[in-house]
Amino acid sequence: MATNRRVSRVAELIKREVSQMLLNGIKDDRVGTGMVSVTDVDVSGDLQHAKIYVSIYGTEEAKAETMAGLKSATGYVRSELGARVRLRRTPEVIFIEDRSLERGTRVLTLLNQLKSDRPSEELSGENDNNSDDYDDDFAE
Repeated sequence: MATNRRVSRVAELIKREVSQMLLNGIKDDRVGTGMVSVTDVDVSGDLQHAKIYVSIYGTEEAKAETMAGLKSATGYVRSELGARVRLRRTPEVIFIEDRSLERGTRVLTLLNQLKSDRPSEELSGENDNNSDDYDDDFAE
């Protein structure tokens, strides 16, 4: 078992190398359909498996096509990692679509929508009532 520090260093190294491959190494046209970026890499404690989380910007069709391209390029990515990174065994590579940015954007949109739905007068009126009660408590 590798130490936590080593696992995180290997994960960062894999993230950097795969990002470089996405820029100019993978020749599959499907990968270029959506804008792809590596958001995170999760390496197992024994350094045998690497989950590569990718964020893809584009339509749902472009995302599906890009994921298919990445899945077919898994062997190439693994062999390139073996050549670029000095490890006893090159980890198995799995690409996973990271939708956390979309979920975060959706939550922010909903919060902004809730904020705009509430009239500002209602908010200031509630604060005025609370402050009067607060002043009354200390007046006694």
